[in-house]
Amino acid sequence: MIKSKTSFKADVLAKESLNVEAADETNDFGVLSVHHVGILCENLERSLQFYQNILGLKINEARPHDKLPYRGAWLWVGSEMIHLMELPNPDPLTGRPEHGGRDRHTCIAIRDVSKLKAILDKEGISYTLSRSGRPAIFTRDPDANALEFTQVE
Repeated sequence: MIKSKTSFKADVLAKESLNVEAADETNDFGVLSVHHVGILCENLERSLQFYQNILGLKINEARPHDKLPYRGAWLWVGSEMIHLMELPNPDPLTGRPEHGGRDRHTCIAIRDVSKLKAILDKEGISYTLSRSGRPAIFTRDPDANALEFTQVE
């Protein structure tokens, strides 16, 4: 088992791995990180308004937009990405837990939860705070996809 400690230093996410128990080399196929998370959206422009204009994410122009049979966009989240895909969403929009931590969600590490809280308040976007008391905020995008933003140091 390998545990990972994460810390921010000089604007770069530095990861230190602690080898708790030797990894079984037969099952070690070289996991490095999460490359991207796919998020379904009904309307790409509406989603880009949220992810770009409210959350401040930038489009990765190097990713192919015209090679897939559906509309989409790749957005940078640090060195990883979110892939917005304009496809029918099989998840119900109603009846989902109010607190996104009790639903499938994507977690993004941030430096200041209070600044994001102020942005969401200004935009009138609802959210819940972490129930455990740690600095984290949960909200939903325009398609009810749950997002967690956790403060890391």
